[in-house]
Amino acid sequence: MTRASLNKQPHEVASMFDDVAERYDLTNDVLSLGQDRRWRKEVAKAVDARPAQKVLDLAAGTATSSLPFARTGAYVVPCDFSLGMLQVGKKKHTWLPFTAGDATRLPFKDDTFDAVTISFGLRNVQDTDAALREMYRVTRPGGRVVICEFSHPTWAPFRTVYTEYLMRALPPVARAVSSNPDAYVYLAESIRAWPDQPALAERLRKAGWSRVAWRNLTGGVVALHRGFKES
Repeated sequence: MTRASLNKQPHEVASMFDDVAERYDLTNDVLSLGQDRRWRKEVAKAVDARPAQKVLDLAAGTATSSLPFARTGAYVVPCDFSLGMLQVGKKKHTWLPFTAGDATRLPFKDDTFDAVTISFGLRNVQDTDAALREMYRVTRPGGRVVICEFSHPTWAPFRTVYTEYLMRALPPVARAVSSNPDAYVYLAESIRAWPDQPALAERLRKAGWSRVAWRNLTGGVVALHRGFKES
């Protein structure tokens, strides 16, 4: 079994997700106490996909995150660099155009998508800033980006409890439900090392995005960031 390190070598991260692909959705549901379903609903609202729009769903994994966009009538492309995840997803949703791709070197033309979104995946990309620039490149003028990522709880007492959960409770739970519990130790470490909400917003601005804003979910455990590509 593979566990990625915090330097996030692409082959390590991809292999780690290959290992957990079969039970990934179930494990996430258990570890988040069911909150991941609410978070994904909020992502769908923020993306606001419309019929015939083109939506790129990065780090889509098995495409659980892509389905709400498809239901609106949008053309959604689930993209991930874990072939294991894509294979599991393709078995479940044969009609979706699964695409293998690295977020730092996307296999799409400039100005292609009305919306680009990534949920719980930007944290696993080796070069965050390169990924934000690539998302900007493939978004059409007037289009938007929506990023859903673990973040930093805003209330200090809760932040302490949450950090204890990540480092002490999460690994034992992962051992019970995941095919690769070491992957969830990496998960906890990568969440602690991730920039807070204002810092990520500033990185979006530096990548070219305008009207950048964020909204906290579950007290800041997760944050939704959104930005636009000016026409």
